[in-house]
Amino acid sequence: MSGARGSAAARVPVIAIDGPSGVGKGTLGRRVAAHLGFHLLDSGALYRLVALGAEARSVPLDDAEALARVAAELDVEFRLDAGEELAEPLLGGQPVGEALRSERCGEIASRIAGYAQVRTALLARQRAFRRPPGLVADGRDMGSVVFPDAELKIFLTASVEERAQRRYKQLIAKGIGASLAPLLGEIAARDKRDRERSVAPMKPASDAVVIDTTAIDIDEVFEQVMKIVSTRGISGS
Repeated sequence: MSGARGSAAARVPVIAIDGPSGVGKGTLGRRVAAHLGFHLLDSGALYRLVALGAEARSVPLDDAEALARVAAELDVEFRLDAGEELAEPLLGGQPVGEALRSERCGEIASRIAGYAQVRTALLARQRAFRRPPGLVADGRDMGSVVFPDAELKIFLTASVEERAQRRYKQLIAKGIGASLAPLLGEIAARDKRDRERSVAPMKPASDAVVIDTTAIDIDEVFEQVMKIVSTRGISGS
């Protein structure tokens, strides 16, 4: 029976969108999923939730086994209220959206994502998002590791300078004080950590379509991706 369920899941189409922070993965993923009526997996949110869970339990960030237990036992759900565009992440039944999007949470998530034990603990949970009619999954290793058989693999890139500018503008728009130079350094350091980790390093899958978003807006990126989707005949029917 489990084999039958596995083969059925494998037939559900997946569009994987990977790349570093600040390239527009989340926005693109939401738009593609909404357009196709597919489910959406924000894998980065899962790692950030592990980071919050670890802090709540006072788990040392160098204890890979304890962090893996947090990941395996994570009491998390994504609630989408009527009329809302984004799903509200709940940890232990409590909304944690603001904390989840903080710079500190992102830094911790990037650190713990390098542990093989944590990634293994979350792998089955991520693959469980693959349900009819289809799935759009965004992250850093969706096409290379989590869904290697995805019908379409997109890898977004952009210059570090452009991504720092985007993040700076986001923070200022929210009334949060920020300086461009530290943001530039943090993004570059996170990229290096993600590229050089020993398990599931961030890199385009061999069959991924690479799109540089430095000089184009999200509308153009969306149009490019949807043309590829149409050419490949991807649908949930």
